[in-house]
Amino acid sequence: MTMSDLPEARTRPASTWSAIWVLPLIALLIGAWLAWNAYSQAGIEVQVRFTSGEGIQVNKTEVIYKGMPVGKVVELTLDDEGSNKGVIATLEMNKKVESYLRSNTRFWLVRPRVTLAGITGLETLVSGNYIAVSPGDGEPSKKFTALSEEPPLPDTTPGLHVTLKAERLGSLNRDSPVFYKQIQVGRVKSYRLAEDLSTVEIKIFIEPAYAHLVRKHTRFWSASGITVDAGLGGVKFRTESLASIVAGGIAFATPENRQDSPPTDPRLPFRLYDSFDAAQTGIKVMLELSDFEGLQAGRTPVVYKGIQVGILKTLKIESGLSSATAELTMDPLAEDFLVEGSDFWVVKPSISLGGVTGLEALVKGNYIGMRPGEKGAALKREFVARPKAPPLDLGAPGLHLVLTSDTLGSLDIGSPILYRQIKVGSVQSYQLSRNRRRVLLGVHIEPEYSSLVNGSTRFWNASGITLTGGLSGIEVKSESLQSLLAGGVAFETPDPEASASTRRIPRYALHADRESALQAGMELQIRVDSGDGLKAGTPIRYKGLDVGKVERVELSEDLQSVLLKARITQAGERIARAGSLFWVVRPELGLMRTANLDTLVSGPYIEVRPDPGNSPRQTHFVAAPQTPAASIKEAGLNLVLSTPRRGSLKAGVPVTYREVTVGKVTGFELGPNADRVLIGILIEPRYAPLVRSGSRFWNTSGFGFDFGLLKGAQLRTESLETLLEGGIAFATPEGEQMGRLATPGQTFPLFDEANSEWLQWAPKIALERERK
Repeated sequence: MTMSDLPEARTRPASTWSAIWVLPLIALLIGAWLAWNAYSQAGIEVQVRFTSGEGIQVNKTEVIYKGMPVGKVVELTLDDEGSNKGVIATLEMNKKVESYLRSNTRFWLVRPRVTLAGITGLETLVSGNYIAVSPGDGEPSKKFTALSEEPPLPDTTPGLHVTLKAERLGSLNRDSPVFYKQIQVGRVKSYRLAEDLSTVEIKIFIEPAYAHLVRKHTRFWSASGITVDAGLGGVKFRTESLASIVAGGIAFATPENRQDSPPTDPRLPFRLYDSFDAAQTGIKVMLELSDFEGLQAGRTPVVYKGIQVGILKTLKIESGLSSATAELTMDPLAEDFLVEGSDFWVVKPSISLGGVTGLEALVKGNYIGMRPGEKGAALKREFVARPKAPPLDLGAPGLHLVLTSDTLGSLDIGSPILYRQIKVGSVQSYQLSRNRRRVLLGVHIEPEYSSLVNGSTRFWNASGITLTGGLSGIEVKSESLQSLLAGGVAFETPDPEASASTRRIPRYALHADRESALQAGMELQIRVDSGDGLKAGTPIRYKGLDVGKVERVELSEDLQSVLLKARITQAGERIARAGSLFWVVRPELGLMRTANLDTLVSGPYIEVRPDPGNSPRQTHFVAAPQTPAASIKEAGLNLVLSTPRRGSLKAGVPVTYREVTVGKVTGFELGPNADRVLIGILIEPRYAPLVRSGSRFWNTSGFGFDFGLLKGAQLRTESLETLLEGGIAFATPEGEQMGRLATPGQTFPLFDEANSEWLQWAPKIALERERK
């Protein structure tokens, strides 16, 4: 094959385009888009001059409008131009707010501020300080001067904007509250001196929901702080609320006779009165009085159930001096009760040998009492005062009853009826009974508490203070402060299930005190040798618990003893038995024994040991001269020791074996022929085998003293206890001399001292193990 037979290669001209140019082109497009986006999103820089840069941080402090960020501080420089130097903050503002950047736009720095009116800027504690902006009108501008504080609320804000004129500002401030019936309905916007420099103009804002409450004849008064009106008649405090005490405040109301007043014209200013009384917003009531002693215009209050509902504004005495016409200013809240049937009367103290009534009027001064008529009756504004409090109103809902008492005491009309120190009613009236020997009190119990009274209820006079005390202290009892001042009646119902009285107006006795009203239990008479330290109220106790008390102490007819009239209030059926024992517990003081030391402070008391069996019933007892022995026979070996003299021995002193206490002396008596003293001892069961027929007993009381030239001096005593109080010791010989076991009741001689041989005896005698 030749070269000519080979195929020919086809040739194609090379292209001038390369794919490598795509990447630079894409990068160019992205760069152009980023540049355009940065240009279109770039903020508008404005400069705001502040007096200080404190609290402003570059790239951190934001510009906030209605809670939304619209810019931030990007630069902070000193302003050296002019005499009033400061700092220039450059703000980068969002382009969307460019149309709001005009000459009257205002900027100010918001930071936390604590004043008496409250706390503002609290949110900056978390987010930090920020610059607030309020758009305004005018020419476009990029240079501004910041305000030193937040601007006042604009007049364009929905609501009522009113101007008040006052002689002085008082404690009012920006944001001080405006009240209507103690509900905050607005606030103070701003204040300034009037153009004549003689008054203060205060601008306030009322929320839209309450704007209709302000009428043409509405009265405004300062409710700032506390108003104090003091005199011999008492001290009167008035304040609108706790907030107004601290931050000041303004209250307003429309007088009752101006309720048809048209809406106010916001352009006309109102006068701001100094006080509620000066504003004269209360309801005007005329009252004719026949007794007007002690009443003072501007100070005497009108009181309903202890609450002031009005004040005596003026008092005009008629020409005959026998009556007077009073003008009362009543609280608008009492309007519905100023109707037919409302009663007014003068309350004043009455002091006599029989007691004091109306004590609260003695402290506060005379006042005018009020009892409203039925709600819904015809309105009335003129009344004639009653000469005294109105009688019991039997038509009022609730329980009406009568209490009978020997004396009225400090009770008066309106005195409270108390149940567990809760007021559940009041005394409505009082008068003498038909025979003039008793006092009848009309009482009213509120409907919700009527069920507390039934046939078992007991009433007592809870007026004043009861003092009881002794060396242990003084106990002061008073049912309540109200009963201390105005008198009062308390009651209890021991049996809540008892049936109620069927009488239309039940009658109950009014006891002098709670104890006499609720006394129960059994009456006993206890005869004691001496009444030293015993008195009415001395407790009767069993195992440390009070089971009764002595009610009366008197001499017996033969003058040889003292009779205690006592009442047992617990376990009476067991105590009022022939087998019960009573004795007086007094302090015991000795060198080695002291007991009942609490009676040094509290005084002696009566201890009782109830009948252990079922003895016949008994109400007259003779107290034991001392604490009786235990009624339960103690286990052990009872023996008798015979001695010519008792010495210093007494019941309870120890019986020892090798200086270990193994028993005690239980008692003593003269022998049959009165020539010996028989001493009873009790050996504990575990140590009974130690006593044998050969045992020897001797008196260890006191001490022995031997002296000789050769052997010197020897001092002998069993123990410090036997040295002071006495005691008995014994020893048992060894071997055949030991003898048999002692039998109960066996008699042994008691020697004055031990033989030296006895002290050497040391027999081995097995003892029972002590049970644990």
